[in-house]
Amino acid sequence: MDSYTVLPNPIIDKKGIISEKFTNLKIKNFWDACTYVHDIPYGYNSTTDDLLILFKEGYGSCTTKHTVIATLAEELGIPVYKMVGIYEMNEEIVTGTNRILEKYHLPYLPMIHCFLVYYSSRVDLTEGNDNGKNHSIEELLFTEKVAPNISEKDEYLLYKNALKNNILPRKEMEGITMINVLHARTEGIALLRSKIPNQFQ
Repeated sequence: MDSYTVLPNPIIDKKGIISEKFTNLKIKNFWDACTYVHDIPYGYNSTTDDLLILFKEGYGSCTTKHTVIATLAEELGIPVYKMVGIYEMNEEIVTGTNRILEKYHLPYLPMIHCFLVYYSSRVDLTEGNDNGKNHSIEELLFTEKVAPNISEKDEYLLYKNALKNNILPRKEMEGITMINVLHARTEGIALLRSKIPNQFQ
């Protein structure tokens, strides 16, 4: 992934709920907003459907962090967008994954990760966070540009559709059912959550 310094750096004017929030925090430009969001502790919010939940709870996941910055970009009229990707979660990326893979007879666990795109650049504002992963996500099986504040329900439907149309047809997934992947995904999320400091679960 690329540094957020590849992104435009406009001054923040009050043009919407997120730009107003950053202005009230005395954050003056887009890069400083990215720094602020990156530096907020990583954690799973109580909901991802509240646009301001990251500010209210003082921490955020890849979903809520990139929702905030993609919404700010939309308000400021710059071409920075939120992407949903699916990556191969395995033991190398998340310690403890092998147990899940063996249980469900999977070559890897397809999991969602969010990031930003700006033309050909990809930016992950959770890189370097204590996010349960041993290293950053570079290789993706599937990507799709989404609305900054895509709902939990719509993101889950996107995931299921990507499984059906893009992931399960792959040769290495032959004979594997969607229901098994969905059960494994639930355990994968629990594994990731278990690696986050207690106060940010």
